[in-house]
Amino acid sequence: MNGRLLITGGSGTLGRHLFRRAVAAGWDVVGTYVATPTETADQQLDICDPAAIRELLRRIRPDVVIHAAAARDRNDWVATADGAANVAVATAGVRLVHVSSDSIFSGRATHYAEDATPDPIYPYGAAKAAAETAVRAVHRNAVVVRTSLILGDGRGDHERLTHDLAAGRIHGGLFTDEVRNAVHVTDLAEALVELAASSYRGILNVAGADAVSRYELGLLVAARDGLDPATIRPIRSANPQRPAEIRLTIQRAQTLLGTRLRGAHEFLAEPLDTRPAVPRARRA
Repeated sequence: MNGRLLITGGSGTLGRHLFRRAVAAGWDVVGTYVATPTETADQQLDICDPAAIRELLRRIRPDVVIHAAAARDRNDWVATADGAANVAVATAGVRLVHVSSDSIFSGRATHYAEDATPDPIYPYGAAKAAAETAVRAVHRNAVVVRTSLILGDGRGDHERLTHDLAAGRIHGGLFTDEVRNAVHVTDLAEALVELAASSYRGILNVAGADAVSRYELGLLVAARDGLDPATIRPIRSANPQRPAEIRLTIQRAQTLLGTRLRGAHEFLAEPLDTRPAVPRARRA
């Protein structure tokens, strides 16, 4: 048993995998939700309410908090930026692992190590950059994990988009000129749980080993799931406010972590994970 771990956003895709990995690692795990409880989240929490965060921490008394909650609307500055700041302030004295994003970068530099300075060019990226700034300003011992496109269990946004395109439910295509280090959700969850038990502090890039375009990623999903690749149309982004190539360098994480960060070509060549549902959340 490593102690008690609180996961904000325990009802989300990443949160569910975090819960399973943390339980397997011996943690006493508590997850939070915003509107609807799930088997991995039975504690209601609005991260926009500082008093509610303080009250939950008083009751749960966690040893570590992984802040994985994500705003339903990516343009919700209050939930993304202010919510992260609220969590950071409330967790003073508690180990904090904060999940950030490669969206904080413009793509002008292409390759981004941990010392890269955020230069967001669209609202969501600006909110995530502000969240990082707040966390690092008020919680000097926090871990800030920068990651990329999350998928792999069939529920990722890019996986659903690929299926919708293949079925004709939506029209369009996938960008050939947007490149990311897509990461398998279980690899990311395992890395975050590993960091929760470590003494590492500061920024760490945790992403997949392959830099692939959104179109290439769609083809890999199609091949895994038996979809017709001809239904996935390659297009170029016409929006200058969308970052193009953002390649997170992960050498530090590969050296530091026991978790192996697979590339999309590897993990999408494997069948979907069909293991049983995660354990139910404990009642605090």
